[in-house]
Amino acid sequence: MASYAQSSPYYLAEIVNNEYLDIMIDRPIPKLASDVYWKITTAYEYRPDMLAFDLYANPKLWWVFAQRNPNTLKDPYFDFVTGAGIYLPKLTTLQQVLGV
Repeated sequence: MASYAQSSPYYLAEIVNNEYLDIMIDRPIPKLASDVYWKITTAYEYRPDMLAFDLYANPKLWWVFAQRNPNTLKDPYFDFVTGAGIYLPKLTTLQQVLGV
């Protein structure tokens, strides 16, 4: 039976009959006043994994940017473009919400 790390967006999804992944359960990232508003630079264009590594020391947390900014990042990869403004949750927030 497969299991997913706490850093995975699929962490809460069940494995059905030891064969396939059930419906993904959203892991919302709260909107807090302490979140930093930031514009994506060319160094991170199409690379949310690199930003997650630089901010959180974990590239597998790339998906938190799309969860925190659903109106801006409808596609977590192709909408991650230079000049797009997004909110960056703090590591302490992710530790509390996701347990990472």
